[in-house]
Amino acid sequence: MILLTHAGLLIYLNCCLCDGSDPSRKFHCHLRVKVDGGEGTLPITARTADQRGSEEAPGRPLGSMSCTDKLAKWSVVGLQGALLSHLIEPVYLHSLTVGTLSHTGHLSRAMARRLAPVRQQLFPYRRQQLLLGCLSSREVRPAGRSPNISTNWSYGDGGLEEVNTSTGWRADTRKPSRLCRLALFVRWQQLQQQLNGAGAAQASYSGWKGAAGRYRRMMQNFISALQDGGLGTWLQKPPELGHFYCSQD
Repeated sequence: MILLTHAGLLIYLNCCLCDGSDPSRKFHCHLRVKVDGGEGTLPITARTADQRGSEEAPGRPLGSMSCTDKLAKWSVVGLQGALLSHLIEPVYLHSLTVGTLSHTGHLSRAMARRLAPVRQQLFPYRRQQLLLGCLSSREVRPAGRSPNISTNWSYGDGGLEEVNTSTGWRADTRKPSRLCRLALFVRWQQLQQQLNGAGAAQASYSGWKGAAGRYRRMMQNFISALQDGGLGTWLQKPPELGHFYCSQD
């Protein structure tokens, strides 16, 4: 469990940040991929880093980077992602509170090792060092498999939304979550058109992300630095997942 804060922003992630304590020296602080079913993480190898086989095996779950890796990424390119980087400057986390079943020492070393090779930044990006803290409570959550239900809420929403993490669908209606790529892309296009007019250029989701030149270059610098530092290859989703448009009708 971790709590992330930035200027009043609070994010809760229910995960185990255990990759800094890997006893294997070969993969010490190596990039890691989440195991399907919420049963921990594994070091990324050349085999796990290749997700191009998703078209041949559509039922195979896609891998996702560990929470520690994502925190390292956010500490360099920001939370806003490629789309919002068209409109705003990078948004960085300020502090992180680690809950039970995690160790600030392991996390601190893992984060420092991941960020150490990243030396080249492009304005306005930077390398943000998080302030780490832990809970004072001694209550320990029983160890075991992570639940397959997550909740999300933001200011202005009517209530909490429960999402099945195995499918990405809402638990009550079995429809896509309001946090899915398409839903977020629709809202981003509405905002972009409000700022730039109804005649703003239309492009696919991947097209708009690719057009965020400075963000993409900084992300590539980050990935290359990790590889050059011997930490492994960053796992990327198949590009065909972003080849979609949305209608404003």
